[in-house]
Amino acid sequence: MGKQGRKRLFSYALFLAALFQCRFLAFAILDPLDFLALQLIRKSMNDLPGSSFFASWDFTSDPCNFTGVYCESDKVIALNLGDPRAGFPGLTGRLDTAIGKLSALTEFSLVPGRVFGSLPMSISRLENLRVLAITRNFISGDIPASLGRLRRLKTLDLSYNRLTGKIPRSIGTLPELTNVLLCHNNLSGSVPPFLSQALTRLDLKRNALTGSLPNSFSPSLQFLSLSWNQLTGPVDSVVSRLDQLSFLDLSFNRFTGPIPDRIFSFPLTNLHLQRNSFYGPVQPGDQVKISTVDLSHNMLSGRISPMFSTVQNLYLNHNRFTGQVPDSLVDRLLSASLQTLYLQHNFLTGIGINPTAEIPQSTSLCIQYNCMVPPVQTPCPLKFETQKTRPTSLCHEWKG
Repeated sequence: MGKQGRKRLFSYALFLAALFQCRFLAFAILDPLDFLALQLIRKSMNDLPGSSFFASWDFTSDPCNFTGVYCESDKVIALNLGDPRAGFPGLTGRLDTAIGKLSALTEFSLVPGRVFGSLPMSISRLENLRVLAITRNFISGDIPASLGRLRRLKTLDLSYNRLTGKIPRSIGTLPELTNVLLCHNNLSGSVPPFLSQALTRLDLKRNALTGSLPNSFSPSLQFLSLSWNQLTGPVDSVVSRLDQLSFLDLSFNRFTGPIPDRIFSFPLTNLHLQRNSFYGPVQPGDQVKISTVDLSHNMLSGRISPMFSTVQNLYLNHNRFTGQVPDSLVDRLLSASLQTLYLQHNFLTGIGINPTAEIPQSTSLCIQYNCMVPPVQTPCPLKFETQKTRPTSLCHEWKG
């Protein structure tokens, strides 16, 4: 081969080497530890029938182009597993401990599916994590106390799983938490103190929590749901300080004591305190602007306050209220401003409705089983007592 031929061959070899190097760099831009972690995560999980989330996860190409993978420089900073569109099939399998190798991860989420097994303790190594959202799957076992190391965590959503054990107190110490959703699990023990002054949403409903409420809830709370647990004790000293609440649900527990009057001045849209053992009179200081107020199935007594006339849906049934129903409630009901008024199963003695009055079809009124003959017949909830009036002997015995 002549000199010119050798030069051409060498140049061609350099070209091929450069081309190979460019292709290699394009495929290997990701940090090797992150690359390996993604491979292990992929091997531990699969698409459910009808899902094609992992179709783009071809490890002969750049993983930073995979669906759900977001990179910055050579590191994975966000991993969102599963198609986020509502109703789409999710994933199945287990969460691999390799998730803890993604050292720059700030966000990790998993859409609803059939992922099972325990929550990897290795997640606790992700010191930069801001969002941890694994909801509506079959995650079981305890919540690792080591999650308390995630000092930058803002959102913790482990709702709708099969978690057991106690809520670690270490989670309550996380200083930047804004959203905590642990509802619909099988968690037990007490509600730990939550010390974050940024906390706005706390949802622990549908668990098996016991004990009384801690006095350390931040006044920044706007949404608090603790319903369907076994919580006990009074709430007035705790709730009275939460004057930023827009939603409060303490229903289906065993709370006792009075309902603090101050709560009715909060910027609430929904107040659910039903199915507890609250007692005593309820006397808001001003017109109640809350859309829905449910105080049913307690032991509340005294007269019904006319301040409730501005509520749209009012449930006071199954209590011990006495006296006459305020005319302002009747007026609002007949004008359809008050849409639901349930007063059944109390000790009320009168309501100012003309028997010929037309109750608007858009409203619902139930006044059965009180110490009076209902002046109008209105449909009441199903499975209600067949008696329209409380026996006279019971009315005479009651001196509430």
